[in-house]
Amino acid sequence: MRTTTMPNPANIQRKWYVVDADGATLGRLATQVAAILKGKNNPYYAPHVDTGDNVIIINADKIQLTGKKWTGKVYYSHSDYAGSLKTTMAKDVMAKFPTRMVEKAVEGMLPHNRLGRQMFKKLYVYAGSEHPHIAQQPVKLEVL
Repeated sequence: MRTTTMPNPANIQRKWYVVDADGATLGRLATQVAAILKGKNNPYYAPHVDTGDNVIIINADKIQLTGKKWTGKVYYSHSDYAGSLKTTMAKDVMAKFPTRMVEKAVEGMLPHNRLGRQMFKKLYVYAGSEHPHIAQQPVKLEVL
């Protein structure tokens, strides 16, 4: 009888990818990065195991939004006290925290449980073109 091998954390080898976000659309970039973090590009993907790879995103401050999203897209934060809902437009988020929009977009496309939080820890976002992960020898990945 033949058996199917299931991936487990002991036999997963993670790769490192670097993605240049200069001129990329936020949503399209986030979907492709989320698929890599989940491990859907690997032949041994399993939804209950973190089989994904590490992703470095550079030039996050040069991301593009389509349409009128710079003024129409709103980010919400709430402290769980009554009346404490705060809203911030996308252009203000980009001015104050240049990496946060990319992080939130990718985080929203991952599972909303402890496995998704584990996957999100493999994402590294930088506003400039430099990153401190040269020793991992990341492979350049083209996104559409």
